[in-house]
Amino acid sequence: MSHPALAPNAVAVITGGASGIGLAAASHFAKLGLKVCIADHDDEKLARAAELLTYVAPGGAKDIMSLAVDVSHREQLEKLEAAVLGRFGGTDVLMNNAGIGPESTILGPRHTWEHMLSVNLWGIINGTQVFAPGMIARRRPGLIINTGSKQGITTPPGNPAYNVAKAGVKAFTEALQHELRNTPGCEISAHLLIPGFVFTGLTARDRTEKPAAAWTAEQTVDFMIESLARGDFYILCPDNDVPRALDEKRILWAAGDIVENRPPLSRWHPDYADAFKRFMKGGT
Repeated sequence: MSHPALAPNAVAVITGGASGIGLAAASHFAKLGLKVCIADHDDEKLARAAELLTYVAPGGAKDIMSLAVDVSHREQLEKLEAAVLGRFGGTDVLMNNAGIGPESTILGPRHTWEHMLSVNLWGIINGTQVFAPGMIARRRPGLIINTGSKQGITTPPGNPAYNVAKAGVKAFTEALQHELRNTPGCEISAHLLIPGFVFTGLTARDRTEKPAAAWTAEQTVDFMIESLARGDFYILCPDNDVPRALDEKRILWAAGDIVENRPPLSRWHPDYADAFKRFMKGGT
């Protein structure tokens, strides 16, 4: 049984919907009979994606819309919300999925940090604050799905701006779900999508063939749908290389840095290499 919000004639809005996980989700929702709006920053990709969606939507083009949006600008999301309201009457499913992944360093250029945070964190805050009040007021079952990352939980070395943004998404979505479940009459729930290694434009890095370790965007969305049906808040996705049990142990070790008063990111600290190996093998 699917989530009650994923029903024919419900309305789904997906940012970053022109490719990758966003487009896979839009296609899945459209096949279920939802009316779908995709938003992205690239007009050409949007047009191609919208055309593809018209072929899978039972209602064809009348149930599909698209709009070019920069999620870092709240006013553009306000225009998106108004356009969806005018076309479809409101929103039942919001998937804040738009994201970018430029490389960053701790002391790197300020504009890189600002751009990363404005899209990957503020884009989700903006989308939620603009759409959630109307969604709650509809008094219908609904979903807010925010795309996070395992990097926002274990915060590995390599791209600190991305980690900071995704850690913020985790904290924001947790607080959002707490507030929603304590709002009288609210039938909206929030969920944190935590993809594994997924082969998309964001992760391809000039590769044209999917690595064996990666999942497809469609596999990730299938897993998300199953998790939503169970009512999972944390949608922790595996991939072809990392099973859930391995993710769980890595997350527990990262939390242990605080509890055990180890150095931060001790998983990558040479003094803790042996202890980490023992822990991953089942020891303590």
